[in-house]
Amino acid sequence: MTTAVGTTLTNELADAAASEDLETVRLVNGLSCELPANSPLAKLLHSQRTWTGPDAKARLAILRAAKSVAIVGASPNPSRSSFFVGTYLQQSSDYRLYFVNPNATEILGQPAYPDLASLPEVPDIVVVFRRGSDIPSVVDDVVSIGAKTIWVQLGIWNEQAAYDGEAKGLTVVMDRCIKVEHARFHGGLHLLGFDTGQITARKTLR
Repeated sequence: MTTAVGTTLTNELADAAASEDLETVRLVNGLSCELPANSPLAKLLHSQRTWTGPDAKARLAILRAAKSVAIVGASPNPSRSSFFVGTYLQQSSDYRLYFVNPNATEILGQPAYPDLASLPEVPDIVVVFRRGSDIPSVVDDVVSIGAKTIWVQLGIWNEQAAYDGEAKGLTVVMDRCIKVEHARFHGGLHLLGFDTGQITARKTLR
């Protein structure tokens, strides 16, 4: 007999799996598991994180210094968050933008590449839309092509991968949306329905 709690948990896992909104969390006993990013347990474990990553000033410097961005896990599906982020960066930044998806040939009118090694240049930032358990292998790919920054999107977390990436010389940003960060730093969050908290007469920077 299925209990109400069991049904709720099953539905939560199914919804998370469908949206690929799972993150890998490391438990105090050293084991790791995947949880829905918005689950109560995941939120509790968030408060126990030890890795923090670059602060706001450092993230701003990363975005301002970058000239090219690759999106790993980019999707041609308009309902996917990677599609929204790609659309924003394509329309609201001057980055040279590359989409990485081995199952697509074109995304947002640009060619899609099967892997990072196939890109025509080494991107300054590699943005990642993959499950938390996939992040270690992406870290290895980023290191192998000589890129310097890996930016793991909002809701995706793998703390050990963050530590490992830094140990291999990468700048790691994790569990933050590059679209939101770029808009906030450039005074554009009002376009998305957010209050920037800034009073300025300057035009939005590209």
